[in-house]
Amino acid sequence: MATSTKRPNLVYVFADQLRRASCGYAGDHWARTPNIDALAADGVSFRNAVSGHPVCAAYRASLMTGKYTSSTGMVINTIRMNPNHECFAHALNAGGYQTSYIGKWHMWGTKRGSYYDPEYAYTPPGPYRLGFDGHWAAFNFLHNYYVAEHYTDTDKPIRVHGYEPDAQTDMAIEQIKRMQAGDDPFALFLSFGTPHDPWARTNTPEADYKTFEWTDFDADPAPNFLTEHDGHRNAWTGVGDDYADEFPKIRQSYYAMTANLDWNIGRLLKAIDEMELAEDTIFVFTSDHGEMFGAHSRSGKMTFYEEACRVPFLMRRAGHTPAGTETDVCLNTPDIMPTILGMMDLPIPEAAEGMDLSGHALGTGGDEPEAALMQGMAEVDGWMDGSEYRALRTKQHTYARYLDDGSEKLFDNLADPFQMNNLIDDPACADLAAKLRKHLADRMAELGDTFEKSTWYRDNWLDENFNIVRTATLNA
Repeated sequence: MATSTKRPNLVYVFADQLRRASCGYAGDHWARTPNIDALAADGVSFRNAVSGHPVCAAYRASLMTGKYTSSTGMVINTIRMNPNHECFAHALNAGGYQTSYIGKWHMWGTKRGSYYDPEYAYTPPGPYRLGFDGHWAAFNFLHNYYVAEHYTDTDKPIRVHGYEPDAQTDMAIEQIKRMQAGDDPFALFLSFGTPHDPWARTNTPEADYKTFEWTDFDADPAPNFLTEHDGHRNAWTGVGDDYADEFPKIRQSYYAMTANLDWNIGRLLKAIDEMELAEDTIFVFTSDHGEMFGAHSRSGKMTFYEEACRVPFLMRRAGHTPAGTETDVCLNTPDIMPTILGMMDLPIPEAAEGMDLSGHALGTGGDEPEAALMQGMAEVDGWMDGSEYRALRTKQHTYARYLDDGSEKLFDNLADPFQMNNLIDDPACADLAAKLRKHLADRMAELGDTFEKSTWYRDNWLDENFNIVRTATLNA
């Protein structure tokens, strides 16, 4: 196949709360994801990709800056991003790219619960859009997919008719057609809300919901489902006594939303192929974090366990990325921007903390990190001390340490994929534990991460309006 030498376009698509384990190509027999599976067959899969801070806003801040949460300060969901970073879109603009952003933004909020209030939902043009100065059709946070709306360049909401991901895909295809007609390359980011909860029939396409009507989600529970928890969960991550009864309907909606998501991924890929852009476009599909679904007696995200942190990460540029390949490199959220800019042959911002792993996407290899660092600095929302952790995930092991009691976890993810056997006190693993303990301390020191209680970040990094004004590396 002849390969294009043009500077590539970028279509970056990310789901919300889709875990890698719930995709067909990753082995889930319940999943109905033929288009995502085909993308994996056509491109390269990063099988050890993780969300370095598996919470919506924290992920987005790291994606846009190439930095860890200790440098972005985005420790919970309902605070406002500091705009004084050189971000992904800034680098794209400097490289002559048209930029477009569609979907959930989630870095503007300071007022939990007022999701339809323009003061909360609308990010005005200017520095808080972090360089996206082209087409904008976004909102801060909303997951009512049949009562959806977005904003462009005024604070007047635009209602979405039909199911939100379908409408967003229509907008994305329209923008690709518009931008590809110009002389400059383009970059489009599409942030889907699905399959994030609420998981209900009324929030799910009926046809997809019925597809899973007879699926017996009770028949094959994971062995770590509703096991005794470790004492570090709270109201945001715990599950109630009735969770096992709710589980089948929750799963039905989740998998139905994922099936709809897959359909829209197929529509995007078909449009790109029909416009003959496949060789000139880097297409990325991933997710901001996963979902625990009762594993280790937890729901939601914000933990180092596999179900929450491990995400799909698929890349395709026809003729450039080797089709149907996997790489085991430890890709973390801060690595994404440097890696894609590397594939575009664009300068990487000097302050970026992630690694350029573009050689692993293109099949040529290169330097790689020994482990991915994960930073749990607070709960999903609110200021509750007690669940803070730091963790490392290598190609084989996960090592984690909690702040409140100093307890540690060590799992062999290859031998024990459900992470049920804590090896931290196993004499045979003493050297490994010591090595990972030191590696974690060294990485934290490099980043200025002092491992504090969540309320410390509130009191030291935020102003009275919950704007981020300081971080480990920023004082603005």
